[in-house]
Order: sequence, then structure tokens, then C-alpha cells
Amino acid sequence: MIKTEKVLHLKSSRGRKVRVVREHYLREHVPCYSSLCQAQCGKVLSGEVTHYVMPDAGVARDFMEILEFREIQGIVFTQTACQAVQHSRGRRQYNRLRSLLKDPRHHCILFANEFQEYSYCPREKGEPQDKWQTRCVYHAAVWYHDHLAGLKPVVMITEDQTAVAEYSSLNCGVYVLCTQEYLQTFWPELQAALELYCSIAQSLQEKGSEGTEREYTEHLPAEVLEAGIKSGRYIQGTLNVNKHRAQHEAFVRFEGSSNKSSELNSDVLVCGGKNRNRAVHGDMVAVELLPKGEWRGRTTALTEGQGEEKGDETQSQPMATGRVVGILQRNWRDYVVTFPPKEETQSQSRNSQRILATPWDQRIPKIRISTQQADKLQDHRVIVRLDSWDSTSLYPNGHSVRVLGRAGELETEVQTILIENCIHVPPFSEAQLGEMPVSSPESPWSVDPAEVITRRDLRQTHLVFSVDPRGCEDVDDTLSIRSLPPGPRGERLELGVHIADVTHFVKEGSLTDLEARARATTYYLADRRYDMLPAVLSADLCSLLGGVDRYAMSVMWDLDAQTLAVNKVWYGRTLIQSSYQLYYELAQALLNGEEAEVPELGTIMLNTAEWRGVFLLITRVSVNHRLTHVLRAQRDKGGALELEGVEVRAQLDEDRNITALVPRQPLEVHETVAECMIYANHWVARKIQESFPQQALLRHHPPPRQEFFNQLQDSARARGFTIDTRSNKALADSLDRAVDPRDPLVNRLLRVMATMAMSNALYFSTGACPVDQYYHYGLALDRYTHFTSPIRRYADMIVHRLLTAAIAMEKGAGPAKALASNKELEEMAQQINNKNRAAQHAQKVSTELFQCLYFRDKDPETDERCVADAVIYTIRANGMLVFIPQYGLKGAVYLKNREGQVVSERQDGGCDWQTGSLQRYLDHITTTTAAGTSTFNLFQHITVRISVQLSRCHSDTIRLEVVSNRPHQAPETQVQTSQPQGARGRSQLVQEVVRQAEEASQQAEEKRGRASKLSTEEREFRQSKCPNLYSLLEEVRELALLDLAACGAGGGGLGAAAQACATSA
Repeated sequence: MIKTEKVLHLKSSRGRKVRVVREHYLREHVPCYSSLCQAQCGKVLSGEVTHYVMPDAGVARDFMEILEFREIQGIVFTQTACQAVQHSRGRRQYNRLRSLLKDPRHHCILFANEFQEYSYCPREKGEPQDKWQTRCVYHAAVWYHDHLAGLKPVVMITEDQTAVAEYSSLNCGVYVLCTQEYLQTFWPELQAALELYCSIAQSLQEKGSEGTEREYTEHLPAEVLEAGIKSGRYIQGTLNVNKHRAQHEAFVRFEGSSNKSSELNSDVLVCGGKNRNRAVHGDMVAVELLPKGEWRGRTTALTEGQGEEKGDETQSQPMATGRVVGILQRNWRDYVVTFPPKEETQSQSRNSQRILATPWDQRIPKIRISTQQADKLQDHRVIVRLDSWDSTSLYPNGHSVRVLGRAGELETEVQTILIENCIHVPPFSEAQLGEMPVSSPESPWSVDPAEVITRRDLRQTHLVFSVDPRGCEDVDDTLSIRSLPPGPRGERLELGVHIADVTHFVKEGSLTDLEARARATTYYLADRRYDMLPAVLSADLCSLLGGVDRYAMSVMWDLDAQTLAVNKVWYGRTLIQSSYQLYYELAQALLNGEEAEVPELGTIMLNTAEWRGVFLLITRVSVNHRLTHVLRAQRDKGGALELEGVEVRAQLDEDRNITALVPRQPLEVHETVAECMIYANHWVARKIQESFPQQALLRHHPPPRQEFFNQLQDSARARGFTIDTRSNKALADSLDRAVDPRDPLVNRLLRVMATMAMSNALYFSTGACPVDQYYHYGLALDRYTHFTSPIRRYADMIVHRLLTAAIAMEKGAGPAKALASNKELEEMAQQINNKNRAAQHAQKVSTELFQCLYFRDKDPETDERCVADAVIYTIRANGMLVFIPQYGLKGAVYLKNREGQVVSERQDGGCDWQTGSLQRYLDHITTTTAAGTSTFNLFQHITVRISVQLSRCHSDTIRLEVVSNRPHQAPETQVQTSQPQGARGRSQLVQEVVRQAEEASQQAEEKRGRASKLSTEEREFRQSKCPNLYSLLEEVRELALLDLAACGAGGGGLGAAAQACATSA
């Protein structure tokens, strides 16, 4: 080891230059991490690549995006280049580089060249820093090539042409090329990388051509911001731009600040672009409050179209208002933009290559891009990245990355949704698929005999069944329930939840595991899904399909048959075979005692063994249903909330064209299955938290902020109801009482508004959160996690590994691999939370896209499907928000247009636009014209016309227009909109689908009737005459339910059982 000195020229916090001399130690043995190394320095870089590439500091700093292409492998980042990125590009860019180095899929390494005795180059006196850095990287390339005995050529890439001329011919086997030449020579087929290089290079070339006149105030230095946040002068938070008034209104939710202002109990309003001071939606900013005399309120008027809003709109009560004084962290991402028409391109700049592109996300400002393809890419969606936003520029500068396609085409719009939500789902690589077990018709997968020995075999002892949506391929969970031999306290039941054992196939740290961690979840869009795991797992080996052997992770409760108290719980790995793969409608029919054909049972004529299967299935489903009612009652006592969401499914034909919008029909069996899963998640959370108090992955639901309930409380008060939000129990009881027998939709809408007020449930590591914050507000549980869907959620895979480790620890064995630390687990939890939020938003936007596609080709003036009944649920200054049950749509209805006209009601109930005035009240809004006064009340049913408002640069939107102040009368008799216990009426579209299905079923019934003539008794009960099993079926059902029925005789019924369960929990 050789000791030397390293001289650094730094800046102090006050801006003064400081010369720092540090001791610097050089070593002879510094690992190179190549598999070709004779000294066994580690094997990270593959020896199969044609060459190793070593970027200099300038390339690592400015062209990181090109080095992130997975096709480019064998990259050696020098310590010199990494430090240049850290010092010149900041923490965010440096973290990107660190992530690249950590990801084994990229096959790149960090070489500590400045600590290697023979590659270290001291900086010469007067030598420019960039020249010294380039010289360091070149000497490192020469050493690396010689260290590997010339077995692999090394290519150094740089943007310094003088370096290319100086070094290119000095050493054989070490090539020095500019980045463009390197891509053209070694990666000619990687056209996307070359186009990206040209885009970045052009953006860098023109970066200095901005004017000198300052458009915005300069941001304060980092040390001033840090001191101001600590003292409470500045407020730290994330900027959220109002997408409806993107040019004028943004909010900052304060977090991590010690603001001492007692009046500050809500978000901080930031009005106008000047006060936003170059902050972009999502940036972490520091805000300074304005004087109270300059505080303003939120805009309460609806915003129509994409134009500029008027400044005289009605505002709420003044709230804290401020201005951005600094950017703490840029959270820029990829943005999808649309290039302007040719005439706009020419008028925007004297240089025709510079254009202002309009982002798809309305919250993002226009982006100035340098390109030579402006004419070619008109009406196309293009991905761009932001480079900078100087105080002398009205708009940020960026560069194009790649072209998605022509705007308006389905595939382009779907890819836009994915990019805008930071969802990256490339096809699984050959290396990832190579880790998968073989399963094909020629070589089917089979159970490993060694696994049979180590697992609890339930194939012969338990009747296992699943209940999922029709056509579901990724079956995560199955259920079982059976009677146990009587114990000292009486009769016993066993409830089992069996979950796909995904972690058996996906080993921690494998390429498949890393990809699953990066995706974090399966992404469900309206017409497709992107799986977290390869199909051989998600749709085959890990899917608990009927009639095949599968590995499972099981939780089984030994319950007292009378009180349902938990005697003991068993956790472990099992081997199961699902007997019945039910879908929700079929399971509901079994619960209701209706006619239902179970696919696994085949035809009507069943033998005795098959009928025994029917009895077992029906009784097990029924007992399970009644058991979950008790479990739900237990949570209800603690304040569990029954919330309502608006879920719509786009029904597609074979060509993926949308044919109908089908609102989700809630069924009792949904709650039955969900309650079992909640129960399993709760008990697994208890197990892993007790075993690993500082490093367990749980999920909590923080209580919502009280001001978020204002709309709910005002709407309920207008209908004569009082909503108590002091606790989840009070809220649940208030919602249960807020029922209007004349209109069931009132309660449904109130629950929708309560759902909208809720905060998001989040994953967290137990070591990063106090125990009193583990509580799940919505489910009323002290501990909760996700265990039951490992096929589609990476959090569940983490929990499975924690549970496996807890079971092993209980048996006296340590975990097979060291568990993630609290810090690592918390980082994973944050990443999963972000991905889950993105998945939910992408699904929502995808549904809105297909809603627009459904109505886009219909004439709103003549097509009856474009006229529907709507319910008013919010009053605004110039209109109202309505809900359309038939299509599950929510949207704005304007009562005042841009010309100042208001809606006027005719005598027949129809509406016209006339000159008049508008007056808003708490529970209604009135319009006054020469024809009279029209009133629109909260929860009133009106008739609206649905059309689509097309947009060239943004997503299309649904436009609603009031047609009549009276409920819509459909041409045909409609069923009730909503009924209790899951029997909610279907829309006209759903009725049509059901009618066709009934006709098909009737025809099939007639064919069966012709094939086999049955008596009335046989047709009614699906029984053969000898033996007649109908009465036996009823007896078996009653006998199976005797244990639960005894709860009522034992004192207190289900309430007593729930109390006993609550005591045991």
C-alpha cells in the first residue's frame, strides 16, 4: 500500500473556494470483477461479450440513458466517472447510476481506478478537470486490458474529440471512440439508442442559446433552504398541480417540516406560474408563506375544456398561500408529448428545429425540444425527458427519447398510459425464462417426491375449492372447511386458506425475483394485463387450478364450533388439489339454493359418489359463508367500514372492440371470500410481527384528515343525515343509518364519497413505524398485511418468505438466507407503494379510455344509449357533479356556459340555454331566466346526454349535458338501480347480455330435454327417481349447520360468537 496526497478544490457553504488536502492510499490488488481474470477478482462481468466498454466522465454524466439499454452489457464504470456524476448531476442522477450498478441484469461494474496503484493518475498543475478525468479513464482502460492479459478488447467512449485523436492509436486492444461512432460500429441494430444519442447531443448543443432576461426568481441555495425548513420559515412538501386548472392552481402538502404556524392545518395554495417558480408536478419544494392579506381560496367552479379560466370565479374560504423559493428534489420522469402543427412550429422560434411540445399530462408545462423531425412527427405521441429549466426560460428544455405512434390509435394510447404512470413491462428475457421449470404437453410438470415428504399433504383429507371471477387464470387462493373430532370443549371446525406457494419457484435474488420486485404488481388494464411473473408460473404452476396437484402455503384455524373461538392456528407448506374451481356467480347460485351446474361434475345424471361431492360442496360453501358473517361481525364491532367504489368493466368482442360498459355487480359471495382472505392476512401479520418485531412487512391505513370529510358531511346534511367522523366506528354507524328507503342510490353515493375521503393504505417495515401506527383504519384491525395474492403482488412474496423464516425459527432452524434489514425493507415498501399507486391510476385511466371509445362512434343526438339517468352528488359554483349508474360514470354537468348563458327548464322538463343568472346554495343550485327559475337539488335524478370531447394533445374526455330536469325514462321497463344484499339491478346493456345468455341456456336446455326425457321431479330438483336425494340434500344441509345454529341456543347467537372471537383475537 502506498500513501500519497489528493488535493481537492471545494466550495464552502458561503461560496468561498477551499483547498483541501487528503491522504490517499493506493493498492496493488483492486478487484476487476471480470470472469476472465486469472487472479479470481470476482465474476460479475461475463466473458462472453465481444468487448468491455468504459465511458469517460462526460459520457457517464450526459448520456446515462444510453448506457441503461440492457442490450449494452459489459460496462466498466470508473470511480472517476462516478464521482463526476455525483458532483455535477446531484443525488438523483447518482442514485440512478448506483441502481444501474446494483442491477445484475445489466452486467456492469464499478472499478476503483483511483485506488489502484498502476492506474491512478495524479492531477497535474494547471490541468483542466475534464482533461484530467479523461486521462484517468484512459489509463484505467489500459490497465484493465493489460490486467486481463489482452483476452478482451476495451473500448473507451468519450465526447472529447481531442482525446480520440490523442489516445486512439497509443495501445493495441484499447480503442477510443466517440459515442456516436461506437453505437454505429458495435450496435448498428440498436437504432433507438442512436436516435436517443442524437436527441441528447442536439439538446446539449443548443442549451446555451437561451436569452439572458430573467423570467423567474433564482432558487435559494440548498443550505439556506435547509436552515429555513428547520427554523419553520419555509415549508417542505410535494407540489401537486390541479389538473383542471393547471396554469393557475397547485398545492403543497407540508411534510417533514417544523412549521410553527398554528393556522396552518391544510395544504398550501400556490397560485400562478410565477409563484410556482419552475417547479414541476411531483417535485419536492420549499415554500414561503405570503402575507395573510394575499391568501386566496380554492376555486369552487367547474372548469370546462382546455382553455384558460376566467379570473372572477368563486373561491372557498381563504387558505394558506405561498410561493416556491427552492427545489429540494426534482422528480422528473418520462413524459409523453404531442408535436404541434406545422404552422405553430414555424411561429414559435426563429430556429425551426426548436418546438414547444404539449405534454399529455395537463399538469406539466409545455416542453421546448430541439429536433429535426418536427414535420414528420406531427400528430404523434413522443416520449421526452426534461434536461433543465433555467430562470431565463419560460419553458423547460428537454429531448425526445422515442416515438410511440400516431395519436388516437389504441396501442399508442395504451402505451401512453403505461409511460405516464412509470410502468415498464418489457417481455421476460431469455435468462429469466431459463429459470422457470419445464411444463409442456410433451414434458408435463409433476410434484417432486422430496417435497411430498416435507409438506403436509391435504389432497385426500380436505375438500379444497376456489372462487374467482369467470375465466380467471391466476388463481392465488383456495378455501377448505371441515369438521374435526370433538375436543375437550366440544365440537370443532377447521377453516383453511391455501395460497399459491410462489416463493418455492422464485428464489430470492434470482433474475425472475428482481424483475418481479421491479414491477411490484400485475397491471390490469381494461383490455389486457401485464403479469408480474412469467405465464408458466402465473397461469400454470402457481395457479391453483382444479384437478391438479399444486404447492401451497396454508393457514388453518382450529375453531370451536359453537363460539368460533380459535383453539390454535397452523402455518406451513402444503400439497393440495383443488376439487372445484368456482366462479362468483356460480358460488352465489349455490348459496341461494338456485339451479347451478358445476363444471367438474359434468352432466345431470350423477352417481352416488358425485352426489356426495355436490352435498359436500354446497354445505362447505354454506358453512363458510355463515362463518365469514361472524368474522365480519367481529370487525364491525371494532369499526370496520363498508365502503363503495365505482368499478366498470369494458366488455370486448373477439377483435377487442368495446361492445358494452358493465358496472360491477356486488354479490354476497364476494364478501365471503374477501373475509376469509382478510382473516388470513391478519393472522399472518400477527405471526411475522411477533417473530420479527423490527423487520416485518405490514400494511396500515392511516385515519383520513377530517377536512376531507367536508363534502360527505355537507351532502348528507342536505338529505337530513348526520355523519360522525370522529372514529371509524362512528363513521360506519353513521353510514349504516344514512339510508333513504325511496332511493337506495343515496347510501351508495355517500359511501362513494367516504371512500374518496380515505387516505391510501400503505406497506411499511415494522422497525420504521411506532406500534400505535400499525392500525388499519378501514378494516379495524391492529395488524394487517398482504399474504393471499403472491402471483400478482410482490409484497405477498416478501411476506411468504418472512412466514417461512418464522416457521423455521419456531422449529429451531434459522432462515435459509439473511432477511432484509429494516432499512432495506422500508425502501422496498416505498417502491411497492409507488408501483401500486401507479397501477391503480393506470387502471382508472384505461377504463376512462374505453368509456370514451364506447361513446366516440355514437351520435349523441340520435343514439338512445347516449341518454341516461344521472344522480347529482355535489353542487359547484357553475354546475354539479353527477353519477350515472347505468355506466358507472362520474362527471361534471355545467349549468353556465362560456357565453354566460344558463340552463333553463321548459314546461315539459326539457332544458335550453338562455340568458340568465345562477345562484348556488348548500344543497341545491338555481338558474333564473325570463322563462322562470329552475332548481337542481342534491341526489336529484336528472337526464343527461353523453358525448366525447376530443383532444389532440391530451386524452379524450366524457362530456355530459343536461337534457331534462326529470329522471330518465328508458324505452323499456328498467329494474331498480340498486337493491340490498348484492341483488342490484343491471343496466340496459347488462340486460341485453343476460337476455342473450338466457336464450342460449334455454336452447341448450331444450336440446338436453330432447336427448333425455325427465319427469317433473327430475327437472325441478335435478335428481333421479331412484334414489330420490332431494330430502337427503336438505337433511345434510341442516346437519352441517347445526354447529353454528347452536350459537343461537348457547346464548347470544352470532353476537356472542363474535364477542368470543374478539376476545381470542
